[in-house]
Amino acid sequence: MTIAGTLLLVEDDVRIAEALRLSLADEGYAVEQATTGEEALVWLSRQAPPDVVLLDLMLPGMDGLDVCARIRAQGDLPIIMVTARGERRDVIAGLEAGADDYVTKPVDASELAARIRALLRRIRPAERDLPQPVSSSGLELRVAEGRVLRDGVELALTKTEFRLLVTLVAARGAVVTREQLLEKVWGYGYFGDTRLLDVHIRRLRRKVEPDPGNPEHILTVRGTGYRAQW
Repeated sequence: MTIAGTLLLVEDDVRIAEALRLSLADEGYAVEQATTGEEALVWLSRQAPPDVVLLDLMLPGMDGLDVCARIRAQGDLPIIMVTARGERRDVIAGLEAGADDYVTKPVDASELAARIRALLRRIRPAERDLPQPVSSSGLELRVAEGRVLRDGVELALTKTEFRLLVTLVAARGAVVTREQLLEKVWGYGYFGDTRLLDVHIRRLRRKVEPDPGNPEHILTVRGTGYRAQW
Protein backbone atom coordinates (compact mmCIF):
# COMPACT_ATOMS: atom_id res chain seq x y z
CA MET A 1 0.00 0.00 0.00
CA THR A 2 1.24 3.49 -0.85
CA ILE A 3 1.72 5.63 2.25
CA ALA A 4 -0.68 8.59 2.15
CA GLY A 5 1.35 10.48 4.74
CA THR A 6 2.84 10.32 8.22
CA LEU A 7 0.85 11.42 11.26
CA LEU A 8 1.92 12.10 14.83
CA LEU A 9 -0.97 11.18 17.13
CA VAL A 10 -0.69 12.74 20.59
CA GLU A 11 -3.29 10.97 22.76
CA ASP A 12 -3.03 9.70 26.33
CA ASP A 13 -6.04 7.36 26.20
CA VAL A 14 -4.56 4.06 25.04
CA ARG A 15 -7.85 2.66 23.71
CA ILE A 16 -8.67 5.77 21.69
CA ALA A 17 -5.12 5.98 20.37
CA GLU A 18 -5.08 2.36 19.23
CA ALA A 19 -8.50 2.60 17.57
CA LEU A 20 -7.45 5.73 15.68
CA ARG A 21 -4.10 4.23 14.72
CA LEU A 22 -5.75 1.18 13.20
CA SER A 23 -8.41 3.20 11.39
CA LEU A 24 -5.93 5.69 9.98
CA ALA A 25 -3.56 2.88 8.98
CA ASP A 26 -6.44 1.44 6.95
CA GLU A 27 -6.63 4.83 5.20
CA GLY A 28 -2.97 4.49 4.24
CA TYR A 29 -1.32 6.65 6.91
CA ALA A 30 1.77 5.77 8.90
CA VAL A 31 0.93 6.72 12.49
CA GLU A 32 3.51 7.61 15.12
CA GLN A 33 2.27 7.99 18.70
CA ALA A 34 3.00 10.02 21.82
CA THR A 35 1.07 9.93 25.07
CA THR A 36 2.13 13.30 26.52
CA GLY A 37 2.90 16.73 25.17
CA GLU A 38 6.47 16.52 26.41
CA GLU A 39 6.96 13.22 24.58
CA ALA A 40 5.53 14.71 21.40
CA LEU A 41 7.90 17.70 21.51
CA VAL A 42 10.89 15.43 22.05
CA TRP A 43 9.78 13.24 19.12
CA LEU A 44 9.41 16.30 16.87
CA SER A 45 12.87 17.54 17.83
CA ARG A 46 14.51 14.25 16.83
CA GLN A 47 12.52 13.00 13.83
CA ALA A 48 11.64 14.26 10.38
CA PRO A 49 8.41 16.28 10.69
CA PRO A 50 5.15 14.40 10.09
CA ASP A 51 2.63 15.61 7.53
CA VAL A 52 0.04 16.36 10.24
CA VAL A 53 -0.04 16.40 14.05
CA LEU A 54 -3.24 15.11 15.70
CA LEU A 55 -3.19 16.72 19.13
CA ASP A 56 -5.44 15.92 22.08
CA LEU A 57 -6.43 19.00 24.06
CA MET A 58 -6.48 17.38 27.51
CA LEU A 59 -3.13 15.75 28.20
CA PRO A 60 -1.29 14.93 31.44
CA GLY A 61 1.36 17.49 32.27
CA MET A 62 1.64 20.04 29.46
CA ASP A 63 -1.81 20.44 27.93
CA GLY A 64 -2.62 20.50 24.24
CA LEU A 65 -2.86 24.30 24.06
CA ASP A 66 0.72 24.71 25.29
CA VAL A 67 1.98 21.97 23.00
CA CYS A 68 0.19 23.53 20.04
CA ALA A 69 1.68 26.95 20.78
CA ARG A 70 5.18 25.44 21.09
CA ILE A 71 4.84 23.63 17.75
CA ARG A 72 3.43 26.71 16.05
CA ALA A 73 6.24 28.92 17.37
CA GLN A 74 8.69 26.68 15.52
CA GLY A 75 6.96 26.67 12.13
CA ASP A 76 3.86 25.94 10.08
CA LEU A 77 3.46 22.21 10.70
CA PRO A 78 -0.25 21.36 10.15
CA ILE A 79 -2.12 20.64 13.39
CA ILE A 80 -5.58 19.19 13.97
CA MET A 81 -6.80 19.61 17.53
CA VAL A 82 -8.75 16.63 18.90
CA THR A 83 -10.90 17.55 21.88
CA ALA A 84 -13.71 16.28 24.07
CA ARG A 85 -14.51 19.92 24.80
CA GLY A 86 -16.89 21.06 22.10
CA GLU A 87 -17.87 24.39 23.62
CA ARG A 88 -17.16 27.51 21.60
CA ARG A 89 -14.57 28.90 24.00
CA ASP A 90 -12.58 25.65 23.99
CA VAL A 91 -12.59 25.33 20.21
CA ILE A 92 -11.58 28.98 19.80
CA ALA A 93 -8.79 28.54 22.37
CA GLY A 94 -7.39 25.64 20.36
CA LEU A 95 -7.55 27.57 17.09
CA GLU A 96 -6.03 30.68 18.67
CA ALA A 97 -3.15 28.52 19.91
CA GLY A 98 -2.39 27.78 16.28
CA ALA A 99 -4.39 24.71 15.25
CA ASP A 100 -5.50 24.55 11.62
CA ASP A 101 -8.60 22.51 12.39
CA TYR A 102 -10.37 20.66 15.18
CA VAL A 103 -12.52 17.58 15.70
CA THR A 104 -14.58 16.74 18.76
CA LYS A 105 -14.68 13.43 20.57
CA PRO A 106 -15.98 10.84 20.16
CA VAL A 107 -13.95 10.89 16.95
CA ASP A 108 -15.43 9.50 13.75
CA ALA A 109 -12.37 7.99 12.06
CA SER A 110 -13.73 8.43 8.54
CA GLU A 111 -14.44 12.13 9.18
CA LEU A 112 -10.99 12.59 10.70
CA ALA A 113 -9.38 10.94 7.66
CA ALA A 114 -11.38 13.22 5.36
CA ARG A 115 -10.23 16.28 7.28
CA ILE A 116 -6.63 15.13 7.09
CA ARG A 117 -6.94 14.71 3.32
CA ALA A 118 -8.52 18.15 3.02
CA LEU A 119 -5.75 19.71 5.11
CA LEU A 120 -3.03 18.05 3.05
CA ARG A 121 -4.67 19.29 -0.17
CA ARG A 122 -4.89 22.88 0.97
CA ILE A 123 -1.27 23.22 2.07
CA ARG A 124 -0.27 23.13 -1.60
CA PRO A 125 0.19 26.43 -3.47
CA ALA A 126 -3.08 27.79 -4.88
CA GLU A 127 -4.25 30.23 -7.56
CA ARG A 128 -1.01 30.25 -9.54
CA ASP A 129 -2.60 32.50 -12.16
CA LEU A 130 -2.11 35.51 -9.90
CA PRO A 131 0.51 37.96 -11.22
CA GLN A 132 3.83 37.61 -9.45
CA PRO A 133 4.30 39.19 -7.03
CA VAL A 134 1.06 40.84 -5.86
CA SER A 135 1.86 44.01 -3.90
CA SER A 136 -0.11 46.42 -1.74
CA SER A 137 1.13 49.08 0.68
CA GLY A 138 4.38 47.35 1.53
CA LEU A 139 2.90 43.82 1.46
CA GLU A 140 4.08 41.34 -1.15
CA LEU A 141 2.32 38.05 -1.87
CA ARG A 142 4.51 35.52 -3.68
CA VAL A 143 2.17 32.64 -4.42
CA ALA A 144 4.58 30.30 -6.21
CA GLU A 145 7.06 30.63 -3.33
CA GLY A 146 4.41 30.33 -0.61
CA ARG A 147 5.63 33.55 1.02
CA VAL A 148 4.25 36.89 2.22
CA LEU A 149 6.59 39.80 2.91
CA ARG A 150 6.01 43.13 4.62
CA ASP A 151 8.59 45.78 3.82
CA GLY A 152 10.89 42.99 2.63
CA VAL A 153 10.58 40.92 5.82
CA GLU A 154 8.88 37.52 5.54
CA LEU A 155 5.79 36.99 7.68
CA ALA A 156 5.32 33.70 9.54
CA LEU A 157 2.00 32.51 8.16
CA THR A 158 0.73 28.98 8.55
CA LYS A 159 -0.18 27.11 5.38
CA THR A 160 -3.87 27.56 6.14
CA GLU A 161 -3.47 31.29 6.74
CA PHE A 162 -1.52 31.57 3.49
CA ARG A 163 -4.20 29.76 1.51
CA LEU A 164 -6.90 31.93 3.08
CA LEU A 165 -5.02 35.07 2.04
CA VAL A 166 -4.43 33.78 -1.49
CA THR A 167 -8.10 32.90 -1.88
CA LEU A 168 -9.13 36.42 -0.86
CA VAL A 169 -6.56 38.16 -3.05
CA ALA A 170 -7.39 35.93 -6.04
CA ALA A 171 -10.95 37.33 -5.97
CA ARG A 172 -9.44 40.64 -7.16
CA GLY A 173 -11.50 42.92 -4.95
CA ALA A 174 -14.75 40.95 -5.09
CA VAL A 175 -16.49 39.83 -1.93
CA VAL A 176 -15.87 36.19 -1.01
CA THR A 177 -18.71 34.78 1.06
CA ARG A 178 -18.12 32.85 4.24
CA GLU A 179 -19.46 29.71 2.59
CA GLN A 180 -17.06 30.09 -0.35
CA LEU A 181 -14.08 30.57 1.98
CA LEU A 182 -14.99 27.55 4.08
CA GLU A 183 -15.35 25.42 0.96
CA LYS A 184 -12.22 26.66 -0.83
CA VAL A 185 -9.87 26.81 2.14
CA TRP A 186 -11.10 23.98 4.39
CA GLY A 187 -12.97 21.98 1.80
CA TYR A 188 -14.88 19.51 3.97
CA GLY A 189 -18.06 19.72 6.02
CA TYR A 190 -17.74 23.19 7.53
CA PHE A 191 -20.95 24.82 6.36
CA GLY A 192 -22.68 26.65 9.18
CA ASP A 193 -19.61 26.54 11.43
CA THR A 194 -17.83 29.89 11.23
CA ARG A 195 -15.50 29.45 14.20
CA LEU A 196 -12.65 28.25 11.99
CA LEU A 197 -12.99 31.21 9.67
CA ASP A 198 -13.43 33.85 12.39
CA VAL A 199 -10.33 32.78 14.28
CA HIS A 200 -8.15 32.44 11.18
CA ILE A 201 -9.21 35.88 9.91
CA ARG A 202 -8.22 37.36 13.29
CA ARG A 203 -4.88 35.56 13.24
CA LEU A 204 -4.22 36.63 9.67
CA ARG A 205 -5.04 40.26 10.41
CA ARG A 206 -2.67 40.28 13.39
CA LYS A 207 0.12 39.30 11.01
CA VAL A 208 -0.55 41.37 7.88
CA GLU A 209 -2.33 44.49 9.15
CA PRO A 210 -0.45 47.47 10.65
CA ASP A 211 -3.49 47.99 12.91
CA PRO A 212 -5.54 44.76 13.15
CA GLY A 213 -8.39 46.65 14.83
CA ASN A 214 -8.73 48.87 11.76
CA PRO A 215 -7.85 46.57 8.87
CA GLU A 216 -6.73 47.98 5.53
CA HIS A 217 -6.16 44.75 3.59
CA ILE A 218 -8.75 42.23 4.79
CA LEU A 219 -12.12 43.93 5.03
CA THR A 220 -15.33 42.57 6.53
CA VAL A 221 -18.47 42.83 4.43
CA ARG A 222 -21.16 42.51 7.07
CA GLY A 223 -23.62 39.71 6.58
CA THR A 224 -21.73 38.36 3.58
CA GLY A 225 -18.04 37.63 3.96
CA TYR A 226 -14.69 39.27 3.34
CA ARG A 227 -12.90 41.26 0.67
CA ALA A 228 -9.18 41.80 0.11
CA GLN A 229 -8.05 45.36 -0.53
CA TRP A 230 -4.85 44.52 -2.32
